[in-house]
Amino acid sequence: MNPVEAPVHAVSAVGSGTPGSIDPFALMLRSSGIVLVVLLLLVLAGSLVWLIWVLKSAQIRRLVGAQHRFENEAERVTSVSDLVRLSQQHDTAPGARIVLEMAKHQHQVGKGVEFMLAIGKRAIVVEQQRASALMPTLQSIASASPFIGLFGTVWGIMDAFLRIGVEKSASLPVVAPAIGEALIATAFGLVAAIPATIAYNYVDKRIADLLDELDASTSAWVCWFVPDSGGAFTEAAPSDSYPGYGKR
Repeated sequence: MNPVEAPVHAVSAVGSGTPGSIDPFALMLRSSGIVLVVLLLLVLAGSLVWLIWVLKSAQIRRLVGAQHRFENEAERVTSVSDLVRLSQQHDTAPGARIVLEMAKHQHQVGKGVEFMLAIGKRAIVVEQQRASALMPTLQSIASASPFIGLFGTVWGIMDAFLRIGVEKSASLPVVAPAIGEALIATAFGLVAAIPATIAYNYVDKRIADLLDELDASTSAWVCWFVPDSGGAFTEAAPSDSYPGYGKR
């Protein structure tokens, strides 16, 4: 091997010892100082993304399933009393909790449709907050990870220039390790950010679909509670007529 090929061979074998291959975890373990801290943070963030994705997917699937079961049975009720009792039986469904919240205020129907719609909208906001838990974390990882990786890259390149000054040489064996550590930081940032962006968009779309369904259904449920709204409800029963109502 001639002197020109030797440094190139050394660079291609960084991390795994195999020419032409790259081992990112070996590069991470060889890192030190700020770059190592950045890489560890990005590994933690990337792992957290997949955990949140799994948890949120399971939560939304559970909420949507409960809501659809409640909606299907609610289509067969013939009175507001039956609707409230059905809501008590399906208290894990977001729509059922909205109905129960409106039933708390059914003795105030004299305030009109707008008042009951406002109660329903407020209940939808509560359901949105419940469904959106951990979403800000996912969004923060998606937006911040590339910049954290870039910070590690900049720091690694600065380290490479310092090595050049200390060694008084710009040969590849001197600067290649630091440059490799620097560039792998950007790669780790993208590995954390790309799944986080996809997961956020996927879960956010499913939450938006659920909220749209709740908004449409709430407008229909108001007709059961407000006599002059044109709905089927004709008698406002007091809230204490539903045993166990209002309990969380």
